[in-house]
Amino acid sequence: MCDESTLRDEESYLGRTGNLTRREFGALSAATGLAMLVPRAAAALEVTASDVEVSTPDGTADCHFVHPASGTHPGVLVWPDALGLRPAFEQMGRRLAESGYAVLVVNPYYRTARAPVLPEGASFRDEATRKKVFPLMRSLNAETNVTDAKAFVGFLDGQDAVAGDRKMGTTGYCMGGSITMRTAAALPDRIGAGASFHGGRLVTDAPDSPHRLVGEMRAHYLFAIAENDDKKDPNAKTVLRDAFAAAGLPAEIEVYAGTLHGWCPPDSAVYHEAQAERAWGRLLALFETALA
Repeated sequence: MCDESTLRDEESYLGRTGNLTRREFGALSAATGLAMLVPRAAAALEVTASDVEVSTPDGTADCHFVHPASGTHPGVLVWPDALGLRPAFEQMGRRLAESGYAVLVVNPYYRTARAPVLPEGASFRDEATRKKVFPLMRSLNAETNVTDAKAFVGFLDGQDAVAGDRKMGTTGYCMGGSITMRTAAALPDRIGAGASFHGGRLVTDAPDSPHRLVGEMRAHYLFAIAENDDKKDPNAKTVLRDAFAAAGLPAEIEVYAGTLHGWCPPDSAVYHEAQAERAWGRLLALFETALA
């Protein structure tokens, strides 16, 4: 999860490698276009994308919906990381749609602000960013996660591009990882696959810890864990494995060597292209089997 320890790891990484800072990376992506930074799907389908508004019990959520231009396809609900809905996640949604999925990428902070909530290149290493994002993160909880999930899945089920006779998938990054688990537990009849990428607070001592919900799920899962997250809580992966085994649900749980928290989105200063691509491949393999 994004915290002071994560920031120290990122600073150390940037100092060792001389990689672009997130702000520099953001400036580059703005200049060159994120589409050049995100690989296209093999045999990519033609897709249609639009900004949409989804009604929820707490208001109207601004989201991004992208799907193949023809036919019906499994729905996928994407929960962004702590920096929220932005061009990098729109491009990731497009790439997934090009592989044959109807994808809704959501703004989890819609109650407070429309997306994007931060300027291009914003970094947690900047105090102004932390002052903006941390209150937004704290505004979400287990209850809002579930009410939002039900509204977003309901929206997908109402779209002509979504196959109602096929299970949906959900993916989450950073704080979004735990939200996928709450989604899968709240909607077991619809969610057939979930994937958490450098997910935060998946295993805690709280009564409503996400790992305690596994028994309520029917989803197959992928957990792609950052190496530094694993070092901080090495027992979490074991708890997850035990929970899924007890529930009789398949789960691929792996620590990705050489990665830091935040390594999957292409606009991240700690983006690890090789491992992000490998994790993306595992996601597609999961969806191909679990959403068939």
